[in-house]
Amino acid sequence: MTQEELDPIEDEEDLYEHYRLVVDKGQGPMRLDKYLSTHVPNATRTKIQNGIDAEAIRVNDKPTKASYKIKPFDVLTLSLPEPPRDTQVLPENLPLDIRYEDDELLIINKPPGMVVHPAYGNWSGTLVNGLVYHFQQLPTARNGEIRPGLVHRIDKDTSGLLVVAKTEYAMTHLARQFFDHSIERTYYALVWGVPKAEKGTITGHIGRSAKDRRVMAVFPDGSQGKQAVTHYEVLLPLRYVSLIKCKLETGRTHQIRAHMQYLGHPLFHDTTYGGHRILRGTTSGSYKAFVENCFRLMPRQALHARSLGFVHPRTKEWMQFESPLPEDFQQVLEKWDQYVKYQ
Repeated sequence: MTQEELDPIEDEEDLYEHYRLVVDKGQGPMRLDKYLSTHVPNATRTKIQNGIDAEAIRVNDKPTKASYKIKPFDVLTLSLPEPPRDTQVLPENLPLDIRYEDDELLIINKPPGMVVHPAYGNWSGTLVNGLVYHFQQLPTARNGEIRPGLVHRIDKDTSGLLVVAKTEYAMTHLARQFFDHSIERTYYALVWGVPKAEKGTITGHIGRSAKDRRVMAVFPDGSQGKQAVTHYEVLLPLRYVSLIKCKLETGRTHQIRAHMQYLGHPLFHDTTYGGHRILRGTTSGSYKAFVENCFRLMPRQALHARSLGFVHPRTKEWMQFESPLPEDFQQVLEKWDQYVKYQ
């Protein structure tokens, strides 16, 4: 079991700081930016201005200007990126599959096996190490002002698309979109079995399992964890396994992996959630040999971040990106397709 699985990454909402302030009844008129700078910890004028420009700071649930004069009982809500926790990340010249880049952000197609962020047990070789090196090579990084802003994360053994902010404004704007669930994300997964319903929605709070803190569990009664919503659609039923498309509304740790296990269809070769055993079909003979061969071809959970869509922070245009299935996923899918056709 890897360290990442021993201590799962936090939910995406935990990458941001959320505040809700109600102005005191005795408060006199004061500019919004000045008031916030004295009431929000570590909130610089730049951070506040970025939040206002990105509409991540609102008054009575409406965007406003820095010059707005607050009134008693105004309700102020903020959704801002957390300051970086790491004091230093060593740059490393790592191969990065950059699908798009401009002055505000870049899109990375992450390979399976790469950890996103340095942490205990993985201080080097991570995506962030590679991004720091990449940014240092850019002409705009001469003053050392560019640093990677992680807007969301995917598991070490999950492949696919990530958006990375290059400026504090982009980080704030994208963070608001994630918080509002307006980011469009689809994943492709190969799961055991064929779900009874061709399309469906899985709802159920997700939190750490009481039996094993290394895994996340689903609490349908909402007694623990945080709300999680996953929409799924069966794209290709293959008798013993199915290719499905998942669309996320929320970004909980291991959300698709936990939700599909809860539905009774763990991801193929997901060792954390039981998908590394033969769960459909016989457990002996040529079929067993075939499945074990597929396990060797894809020594990870069959999960790929297929598409990513969002509003660009500066241009306000809709950006849409897609990533084809990586080679290991494609090979296993083709083998299953051939197997069910000729057996």
